[in-house]
Amino acid sequence: MTPMVVPAGSPDVPAPASPRRVAQVIRLRPEAEADYRRLHAAVWPEVLDQIRRSNLRNYSIFLRDGLLIAYFEYVGSNYAGDLAAMARDPRTREWWQLTDPMQEAVDTAAEGEWWAPFEEVFHTP
Repeated sequence: MTPMVVPAGSPDVPAPASPRRVAQVIRLRPEAEADYRRLHAAVWPEVLDQIRRSNLRNYSIFLRDGLLIAYFEYVGSNYAGDLAAMARDPRTREWWQLTDPMQEAVDTAAEGEWWAPFEEVFHTP
């Protein structure tokens, strides 16, 4: 389904909802840092395309003291469905086969949780 395009400033159209902001954390194995940096310096185009198709924008990963912090904005309407589509994508799955062994869940991650979500407690609009 093609989204409807409405001219900016149309008086009868409500302002778009703010994107859903997501921040997550995972531990990077110290011995994997150089390889992790190398991979992310040249992310495969198919992986980047899937990120876009899954409605993730402004995706960033930060590193400090062995912790990877990911941040992105979700702009779609079916978060679970879009993430499931990403998980089904063959090229993304290949990428994760390389990166997952470099990571380990933080101690406070819930059972079965890989990247643990942060709770947003403050945001300036």
